[in-house]
Amino acid sequence: MRRLFTSIIRRLQLRESWIIFFILGIIMMTFPFLSIFNRAVLLFGVPLMFFYLTAGWAVSIFVIYLFMIASRHEKIPGDDRTQQ
Repeated sequence: MRRLFTSIIRRLQLRESWIIFFILGIIMMTFPFLSIFNRAVLLFGVPLMFFYLTAGWAVSIFVIYLFMIASRHEKIPGDDRTQQ
């Protein structure tokens, strides 16, 4: 489990990951995706559009949390230990 966590943190430290997740977030808020979820359907008693927006918001907060963890584990130039 620790090895998986370390692997995920290393991958999230890439600058390209920040850009990819930013673009993905913008794409999720464009018309085609919003029109897919704009239906008169209830999911767990909640309208589908509201569920989509709330779940997307929660996932984006979780991704930002992972990026913050990754930024804390970056090495400081000239220092042999990781930043805590």
